[in-house]
Amino acid sequence: MAKLGIELNGNKTVFAPGEPVEGRIEWHLDANPTALELSLLWYTSGKGTRDVGLCGTHRVEHPGSFGSDNFRFTLPPGPYSFSGRLISLIWTLELTSTPGDETVRQEIVLSPTGKEITLPAISPMPSGQDEPS
Repeated sequence: MAKLGIELNGNKTVFAPGEPVEGRIEWHLDANPTALELSLLWYTSGKGTRDVGLCGTHRVEHPGSFGSDNFRFTLPPGPYSFSGRLISLIWTLELTSTPGDETVRQEIVLSPTGKEITLPAISPMPSGQDEPS
């Protein structure tokens, strides 16, 4: 059975801008992949067009069918992790094997406050009033 894993140092999942994200990737695959790639990225989820930002990659060429490797990324100043009623922005580490369809993700939070930012709900305008311009 194929298995990919991402371990974060200290099991830490909340980070400040500019802070390092460090850990280890592990794999035990049925066949030898040509490469493994760990990506640090963010994406939006919710209404509207999905946006994605790739902030870094860690690639292991010809890794063999099992093993482990350490990684380190330095987080950018933003965008911050947030969630709202209509849209959320999620940071994740994504490990994939090539060739193959094995993928594993580890979500993290990027925030200066130590937690995901929650967007307040916007109350509808009372009828008869115009929205501010």
